[in-house]
Amino acid sequence: MQAQAESKHSSEGGGRAVRLRSFGGPEALEVHRVPAPGAGPGQVRVRVTAAGLNPMDWVMTADADTAARFGLTLPVGFGTDYAGVIDQVGEGVTGFAPGDRVFGGALSRAVADLVVVDARGDTAADEVHHTPEGVDDRTAATLTIAGRTAAAALAALGCGSGSGSGSGAQSNPGLGLGPDDTVLIGGAGGGVGVFAVQLARIAGARVIGTGSAASADHLHSLGAEPVTYGDGLTDRVRALAPEGITAALDLHGVDTVHAARELGVPDARICTIAAQIEGVPAANGANAAPGALEEIAALIAAGRLRVPVAATFPIDEIRRATELQAARHVRGKVVIDL
Repeated sequence: MQAQAESKHSSEGGGRAVRLRSFGGPEALEVHRVPAPGAGPGQVRVRVTAAGLNPMDWVMTADADTAARFGLTLPVGFGTDYAGVIDQVGEGVTGFAPGDRVFGGALSRAVADLVVVDARGDTAADEVHHTPEGVDDRTAATLTIAGRTAAAALAALGCGSGSGSGSGAQSNPGLGLGPDDTVLIGGAGGGVGVFAVQLARIAGARVIGTGSAASADHLHSLGAEPVTYGDGLTDRVRALAPEGITAALDLHGVDTVHAARELGVPDARICTIAAQIEGVPAANGANAAPGALEEIAALIAAGRLRVPVAATFPIDEIRRATELQAARHVRGKVVIDL
């Protein structure tokens, strides 16, 4: 059964927002009419046109204990990535004006007609950036969580003594890779993987990406050499790269970490985002360097990086959209149109 949607309202009268009155899965998502929030000092209000979904959206609202770790209490909104147009600017704000196209993060409140964010915010929980010409709103709405996480994970690979030392590493100081690197990326076709693969390739690295046999064409299209995950991964990677790999990202669990260790990669040049393993660096979007999102958006505007959007849904189909995203088999991003 789909959540019942309210009709869209003007900024003055309020608008629609996805809310949870109890923690849980997609069945807990409801669309409500809510009062219009106002932009306070240092804030801007955005009329949202698109909101991208991420695994963390439904993970952190699944139960009370997890929600508490993110500072969330009931009733709570849903979604973090957004794109849209500024329609109100608070006192003291500079650099933004009504009518500006923007994107960013609004922790667990992005799937709504209107969101208010800190104009100087610099974390995915509360931030806003100008959307470059050449980047559409659906694409912009996919960038914050996955883009930040990919950039942070790649940067973490630079802490090892074998970090790419060629010219590519010097021209990409924010990334821990260069032309001398061959990197194994586990979960390469997922929401974070599509960014990590392309950013690594832009830095000049060779990329081997794990996925299902059916995802081979998708991984090829991103610039990765596909290899199937599961038993025998180490042998398959060794056959693809007999000279060895120099770094690894595990964007799904721990299998890629184990394979990389067997292949002789030092822990300092392995990074995880979904598991904690002693000795192995872990990264999340909060670790991304300043300017990382603007750099990613500029690469998209220049045609050097693309974000596959697998499916779009209207807000009244938020439950169906979340079920698709949570199944973790979708190739690309899922976006809510508002």
